Amino acid sequence: MRAGGTDLMAKVRAFIAIVLLCGCAGRAPATDGGGATIEPYVLPDAGNGTSSGTVKPTPSPDAVVAIAEPLNPLMEFDVYVMSKCPYGVRAMENLTAVVAAFRGEVGLNIDYIGRVNPDGDLSSMHGDDEVQGDIDQICARMAAPAEDRFWTFLSCVNQSWREIPGNDEDCAIEAGIDMGQYRRCRKGDLGRKLLTSSFNRASDKHITGSPSMVIAGERYTGSRAVNALTRHICNVYTGDAPLQLCTELQPAPEIELFALTDERCGDDCNVDRMIDSLSGIYTGLKPTVLDWSDPLAKEIFAKAELNTLPALLFTESVKSDEDGYGQMERWLSQAGPYYSVKVKGSFDPRAEICDNGVDDTGNGKVDCADKTCQGTLACRKEKKKHLEVFVMSQCPFGAMALLAMPEVKEAFPKKDMRFEIHFVADERDGEVASMHGDAEVDEDMRWLCAREYFPRDYLDYVFCRAEDYRNTEWRNCAKGKIKAKVIQKCIDSGEGKSLLKKDIQLAKQLDIGASPTWIANGRHKFSGVTANAIKSGYCKMNDRLKGCTKELSDERALTAPEGACGN
Repeated sequence: MRAGGTDLMAKVRAFIAIVLLCGCAGRAPATDGGGATIEPYVLPDAGNGTSSGTVKPTPSPDAVVAIAEPLNPLMEFDVYVMSKCPYGVRAMENLTAVVAAFRGEVGLNIDYIGRVNPDGDLSSMHGDDEVQGDIDQICARMAAPAEDRFWTFLSCVNQSWREIPGNDEDCAIEAGIDMGQYRRCRKGDLGRKLLTSSFNRASDKHITGSPSMVIAGERYTGSRAVNALTRHICNVYTGDAPLQLCTELQPAPEIELFALTDERCGDDCNVDRMIDSLSGIYTGLKPTVLDWSDPLAKEIFAKAELNTLPALLFTESVKSDEDGYGQMERWLSQAGPYYSVKVKGSFDPRAEICDNGVDDTGNGKVDCADKTCQGTLACRKEKKKHLEVFVMSQCPFGAMALLAMPEVKEAFPKKDMRFEIHFVADERDGEVASMHGDAEVDEDMRWLCAREYFPRDYLDYVFCRAEDYRNTEWRNCAKGKIKAKVIQKCIDSGEGKSLLKKDIQLAKQLDIGASPTWIANGRHKFSGVTANAIKSGYCKMNDRLKGCTKELSDERALTAPEGACGN
């Protein structure tokens, strides 16, 4: 345990996921809705691939339209989307531009993500409108007399994607879609059968996030910028002759990156996965990994005016790839002559590590004897029969954990468990903020004010609010000895904010950023949201207590999964 440290990898990986993989995640279908085998319907030859006025025969409802380019492409590009997912909509703009640039050599296949329920009904993350929007797009592709007409339709509905499915008719007319076939498909059984098959194709590949891409049979998680996609296609293509566009493509500019780490920091400072993810944005990424023991690492650390590790620092070359820089710019900040990824670590390589038996700072003070270690979990005093939980008042997992506590408390006499609640939040420039917004900050302060003025009874208020934590009528829980006027006066006077700031400081000292996080006997972290999990974590440090022999409610008794809010 180091002074002022925290488990940062989850936060950094979450950042990388935001940059690279922002999207809508839904549940894959569990069944095909009936088990019937649906044979593919092959589109008739459209001659030269342009609109000829020929009306295609309407396929039977038991057929599925093969959604593929009609030009026998040399490489397949599969994309999985939800019609009302904003990330999927934005990605499709670039994908269609890339495929068009390859002049028919790359075929773009579209499938949709959703659930086929046991009764055969269809559902999707963004509701029934999205299901209908998916059907509209599948039917438009079937009814388009030529492929370019479908792309016109898709571009049109995506320009006002919030209006999907209400904008389909005008867009279909504008694109020159065969309206008779289109309407019969979208309003009849065929459209739903086509979408059922599409949902199942996504499910079979275990794809649940929109957009997801598979290029030449391999999942692609890199940048969605046009240049990055184009370069990736050229890199993975294995045909005998190069694709025409690949012969014209300029090599990717080299992007210099310094990744500063410290082996003493362990997994919290592992930069390998971060570099791999950034390589998906910058094809020409040239990373240099430097440990703190390297003098160059210290030199760059000083030039960048850093305080913590790990750090990812681009040189000025980051701007030479316009697509990549456009995608990364808002995540970068100036750091001396470098551009630092804004997600920072909190390992101070110059500070004392509080549990390694070494005088890291050279001041003659080892571990907890060094003042920088004061207040950290490693140097905290052991407190027997003591249980603390750190929560966010509007975190569903925190609420679940708190609702399990009456059963836990009942299993232990008062003398065998002292229970405290603290809060996970943030302080910036003197103001407090929390993951679930201002309403959560307000509720945190109410709990603290109730604890301050009604220490014997405040848990009644806490458990009442946890039952319905999103309900704004908090006064309904200020009952009995707990007075709403006292709580409100505490907040209005600023006392509530001061109490919350103390909890924020405590959570930071103890490297706690997730709700719920439990601490047994002042020093031992564990997690859990059910009575049995909480009891087990507590009893690892207090195993001689009678309450530890009791079997409490297990995780399987809950309908919601175990988890946490935050890092």
